[in-house]
Amino acid sequence: MSQQAGPAAPGSSVSQPLALWGGIECTVNRVGNSYQDQLQRSGHHHRADDLVRIAELGLKTLRYPILWERTAPERIDQPDWRWTDERLGLLRQLAIRPIVGLVHHGCGPRYATFNGPNFEQQLPRFARQVAERYPWVDAYTPVNEPLTTARFSGLYGHWFPHKTNVRVFAEILLRQCRATVLSMQQIRQVQPQAQLIQTDDLGQVHSTPLLAYQAEWENHRRWLTWDLLCGRVTDHHPLWDYLRWAGISQQELAYFSDHPTPPSVIGVNHYITSERYLDEQLWQYPAHQWGGNNRHRYVDTEVVRAAPEQRTGLGGLLRQTWERYGLPIAVTEAHLGCTVDEQMRWLLEVWQQTEEARKAGVDVRAVTAWALLGSYDWDSLLTRQEGHYEAGVFDVRAGHLQPTLLARLVHRLATGQKPGKLVPPGLGWWQTVPEMKFI
Repeated sequence: MSQQAGPAAPGSSVSQPLALWGGIECTVNRVGNSYQDQLQRSGHHHRADDLVRIAELGLKTLRYPILWERTAPERIDQPDWRWTDERLGLLRQLAIRPIVGLVHHGCGPRYATFNGPNFEQQLPRFARQVAERYPWVDAYTPVNEPLTTARFSGLYGHWFPHKTNVRVFAEILLRQCRATVLSMQQIRQVQPQAQLIQTDDLGQVHSTPLLAYQAEWENHRRWLTWDLLCGRVTDHHPLWDYLRWAGISQQELAYFSDHPTPPSVIGVNHYITSERYLDEQLWQYPAHQWGGNNRHRYVDTEVVRAAPEQRTGLGGLLRQTWERYGLPIAVTEAHLGCTVDEQMRWLLEVWQQTEEARKAGVDVRAVTAWALLGSYDWDSLLTRQEGHYEAGVFDVRAGHLQPTLLARLVHRLATGQKPGKLVPPGLGWWQTVPEMKFI
């Protein structure tokens, strides 16, 4: 895909250079009765000229929020378009193609949270409103990371509704995916060429031999967002019995095979913490990491720290995704919360592994430099507001955008140049294995 293009149409060959997209951390999530808004916290809500600075990087595609909770917080029929009119108008003027997100780790506004049916009834109405107001927009992510959000909200209790219940997890996941299907139906009635860029976190779970059964199960679960949307969750699916046991009816599951809505581009969000390691040797870890299932007690930790030789790496994960779906792929989030030197090493590794996957025939269109403006309190998974800031391509702590050294690397990749010697020599802290299993 050329640097001037956005998401390419399904089925096209990998004949164009790898593109670099950008993204702004924009989560609006709920903990208890409080909503946290990353756009407010970074100051981007008040600074339209941030987009001019982003355009100067050479980026031509940007994941950008028109979030339901921000635009229609009180009633679906009372949206306030002033902010989005200004921002999308400026993006259009700057020739940046937006991939519009409608819900980003959110549960929906108070009148339609995703622990009830109003969510899937009302989000498609909002999606239709967005499409009618901005009919030139042709790329959408109605719900960012449905599986991850369902885990954090329904299984681990981090976010509203703070449940640790398998049935709530499954209901939230399916409700987000049904809302995605229905939203794309509404959007495509207005813009028939609209593409679904469906994101979710992708890693791989590794384990000791004792826990291989649990790792295998979790490695089936990691595909659920895309499997549901592609209509693959039938009675032959490895997790069919699990979902039925969780209380999901056959009719609810059949909805997806009856209404397949495969992504135009599968959006892989991959972090250094995405690959996990399960270890029953509890004495090697602090007690706060101990967990388990009904059969064994174990720790779930980062493979890069516990068993780095087992790490698959992004290149291998892209290959797995391509072999499973045969659909175009983009790395829709690439970010490391660390020093700027390590951030540069991480982005370069993601870029290089993606290029290696493309050489092996995997149809990957782009890598996305995520959190261009940095992010707040992700070290606590947004469960607390302590003001812990991680800079991105820009540092916003002075109240305006200050480019970091990462900005130079982003500019070179976005404009089709070689990184040269911008990236500091030496290995990243995670690069402890001599030979990565790229493919």
